[in-house]
Amino acid sequence: MKERLVTIRNKAGIHCRPSSVILNTITKEFPGYKFTLVGNGNSAELNSILALIALGLTCGTQATLRVEGPDEEKALKRIGDLFEFEFDFPAK
Repeated sequence: MKERLVTIRNKAGIHCRPSSVILNTITKEFPGYKFTLVGNGNSAELNSILALIALGLTCGTQATLRVEGPDEEKALKRIGDLFEFEFDFPAK
């Protein structure tokens, strides 16, 4: 298991749209991996948009991302970068 501290950069926090992008990336690029996020005193497995949204991650919040799988370094970098990405919805 590997872990990384991430800081939420999206101005509106992690809401439905960023959650969808993150979980779709996990499903498509890292099937069979186990991702867990610990933030705001709670933890959630990243297999449900509702579980991720329920963490209430706002801009500036720090959380610990954990991953278990064959190529943990690659998975941690890819998904961790999404948590730190400033999404622009709708795109300008």
